[in-house]
Amino acid sequence: MDYGNRRTGSALSEINVTPFVDVVLVLLIIFLITAPMLIRGIDVNVPRSESRNTEPDERLVVSITKDQAVYLDEQRIELPRLETVLAGFKERNPSATIYIKADQNVPYGVVIRVMDAAKKAGIDKLGMVTEPILPGEK
Repeated sequence: MDYGNRRTGSALSEINVTPFVDVVLVLLIIFLITAPMLIRGIDVNVPRSESRNTEPDERLVVSITKDQAVYLDEQRIELPRLETVLAGFKERNPSATIYIKADQNVPYGVVIRVMDAAKKAGIDKLGMVTEPILPGEK
C-alpha cells in the first residue's frame, strides 16, 4: 500500500491553553469572593499594646464581647460550662494555651472570672489578645 506524501504518526504540536486560562480565572474570582466570608469571628474591639503576640501551634481562644457574652472559639458558651470544657481540652493537650480576647469595654471582673475558670481547669498558660499600637498613635 502506498500512502503517498501523507505523514504517519504526526501529533498535534500546539496545546490550546485558552480553556485552561478561563477555568483558572473563574476559580480565582470565586476564591476572591468567598475568602472574606471564610474569615469570620467574634466581633471584639480589643485594646492595643506595644508588645507582640505569639502564635502557638494549637490554641483555644475565649472571646468576651462588649455585652459580656463568652465564646469558646466561635461557639457561645455559658461561664459555668467553660471550666468543664477547658478541663477536657487540658486533658487532651497537656501544654494547652488559652488566649482571652476581651472587648476593651468589658468590666475587669468578667475577664477575671474567665481566667479563674481556666486556672480551675488546670490551664496555666494564658495570653491576652491585643491589637498593636501603630507608629504615631501613642
